[in-house]
Amino acid sequence: MSYFANLALQYIDGAWRPGTGSWDLIDFDPYSGEKLAAVTVATADEVDEAYRAAGRAQRGWAGASGFARRTICERAVRLIEERAEELADALVTEAGTPRVRADFELGLAKECLREAGGLAMRPHTRLLPSPVAGKENQVHHEPVGVVGVISPFHYPFLMALTSVAPALALGNAVVLKPHQNTPVCGGTLVAKLLQDAGLPAGLLNVLLTDIAEIGDALIEHPAAQVISFTGSDKTARHIAAVAAGHFKRTVLELNGDSAFVVCEDADLPRAAEAAAVSRFVHQGQGGSTCVSRILVHHAVEREFTEAFVERVRELPAGDPRDPKTRIGPLLSPAQADAVALLTDQAAGEGARVLLRGAAEGSVVRPTVLAGLDAGSPLLRQEIFGPVAAVLPFEADEEAVRLAGGGVHTGLGGAVHTADLQRGMALSRRLRSGVVHVNGPGTLDEPSVPFGGQLRGEGAWAAFTTQRWVSVQRGRTEFPF
Repeated sequence: MSYFANLALQYIDGAWRPGTGSWDLIDFDPYSGEKLAAVTVATADEVDEAYRAAGRAQRGWAGASGFARRTICERAVRLIEERAEELADALVTEAGTPRVRADFELGLAKECLREAGGLAMRPHTRLLPSPVAGKENQVHHEPVGVVGVISPFHYPFLMALTSVAPALALGNAVVLKPHQNTPVCGGTLVAKLLQDAGLPAGLLNVLLTDIAEIGDALIEHPAAQVISFTGSDKTARHIAAVAAGHFKRTVLELNGDSAFVVCEDADLPRAAEAAAVSRFVHQGQGGSTCVSRILVHHAVEREFTEAFVERVRELPAGDPRDPKTRIGPLLSPAQADAVALLTDQAAGEGARVLLRGAAEGSVVRPTVLAGLDAGSPLLRQEIFGPVAAVLPFEADEEAVRLAGGGVHTGLGGAVHTADLQRGMALSRRLRSGVVHVNGPGTLDEPSVPFGGQLRGEGAWAAFTTQRWVSVQRGRTEFPF
């Protein structure tokens, strides 16, 4: 099916319909510049309709059995397997995702749904002891109700499911607003998948719109009990402030500035390979898991840097449809220009350009910089593009300090060393939410915590609330 022809619509209460706003979002192929679809934006009135539909549907869904909710997740997994080719093609076309990584994203999406199915089957009641004779304390984990989800453009299909799947599996309803650059892969494609898997109408609603049209309506609506957001710290600050004013819970997974540490005893070819993957996944637009600073012990700086530059130079860049491509397009030519400007600024500040990536339209080949001062502005901002900075360190203490010197810490970091005890000690001192010893900084497994958010126990904590019910058996004396 033509996803972009058929799914460039709002999805509210089980119905596909155009928005009623006065302007359109234009969905582009970032590689070719081809227009994929025009989507009339949803208005604040449609935000209200979506939340009301979610509230109505959630009441019955909360009473459904865990088996029923798990069944939806299992069917969705089978549909991804059956539609793998067309789903991967959609990711390549709309998000500029290289084909090999599109397959990887779909694999993680299936694991996310399987994990959500497991959450649906967990016991929702715990029994706790009481000092009062004959008294039984029950702690019930109940759905929060309706969850508002704002998802990003990187890994759009997976990142939407990361919130949507566990929220639904735990008995909630969801209103999802995907990033405007990936409205189909990050939004309506998820809705279509779950609709075809048998999810009842109203439980998932997708709004294709922008803050310029709806303002804070998605955050402020009284039906929303939790707001889940993945994206920049600037936007997260605003969301957190607005949500707090309405006594809403927020689940924030922020972009950040992670570090990749290479010790003097590391397997340097392996470390160079892992660093290249860690920095240049999704063209350096990987958000919180895309490391930007590569910290190398001075004793092996030259040897590692040569291996790293050579490995990066070999990364094929170009058409994401080519199965050999590893570096696809950035979101737009404007983003490519911004990356070039940052590189020029760094060079003007004295940085050595070890590898300068040329730009062809939205495709930018990787750049590797060295010789930056620890206080360089380039190291204190996120770079949404294929630029890596290599910095030397003398001792582990300095590596820890340099790793913590960015705009804020990210989720995914790494330490490479032959001494696993040293690696574990360093991992505990780095301020990344995830640290991989002798691996890339970009690994994700839906069954384990990911920065403390939306994986494993994190999803349970985010999308349920606790209620205490006590049962007194027999008579007892009141304390007053």
